[in-house]
Amino acid sequence: MWVGAFALVYTGPAPLRDAWLKRANRPMITMSFDVKLPPAKGEMNAGALSLALRDPVLRKEILGGADMTAASNYIDALEGTSVETGNMIWDPLGFTELVNDPTMRWFRAAELKHGRVCMLATLGYIAGAAGITFPGEIAKGVTFASCNSAGVYNAWGKVPEAGKLQIISLIFLLEVAGESKKPHYVNGGVPGKIDQLPFDGIQGLWAPKIKFWDPLGFMGALTEEQKKEKRLSELKNGRLAMLGFVSFLIAHQLPGSVPFLKGLAF
Repeated sequence: MWVGAFALVYTGPAPLRDAWLKRANRPMITMSFDVKLPPAKGEMNAGALSLALRDPVLRKEILGGADMTAASNYIDALEGTSVETGNMIWDPLGFTELVNDPTMRWFRAAELKHGRVCMLATLGYIAGAAGITFPGEIAKGVTFASCNSAGVYNAWGKVPEAGKLQIISLIFLLEVAGESKKPHYVNGGVPGKIDQLPFDGIQGLWAPKIKFWDPLGFMGALTEEQKKEKRLSELKNGRLAMLGFVSFLIAHQLPGSVPFLKGLAF
């Protein structure tokens, strides 16, 4: 609610915004942009302007002939657009016009990471809600089923402290593997790609030079077009999983708020 109120005031009429800033003792910030709008486009709103700036011809016309090609190569070639968004980048707030290529690569790496985590989390949440758990014990005297006894939402609290430490340590190692890869993804590397752990392996525990995410080499048998299709599918499924997992959490906190999950043990 507060975010909505702030957005309404701050983007509303100037007198209302100035009065609010003065009352809240906030510094007055003035920003100006040297943007040349053609007469026919002088009445563009922010959304229309953001869309127009993605067209190379219109961008050159609007920006007065400035050479923006080098700065927008990554954004223009960014994978992830499809029929759902009219085969265009969905960016109603115009973030892509405010950041450079390294920042966009960071955004893409974050999207891939969160999408992958949520795909696993969604499957795990559904399995747990259906009463499906691993057989055996997660620790001495603690079964997987007992961790799920109070529902999926409360399962983490029933995991032994040593188990939590192991899980967090694995996450840390995966982060190290991703962030230590050269070149770094913000400096020209591939966002979301981990070929192997950043060391040669431990004899008898981890074989050296094995690709961490594709040990059986499935991707090597695909054509470049098939790989591109798989990457798009990963992005789409990850985006859906992020929305899906959030809906599980909302359904748990506010029973009946998600119609599709009404009456289920979420």
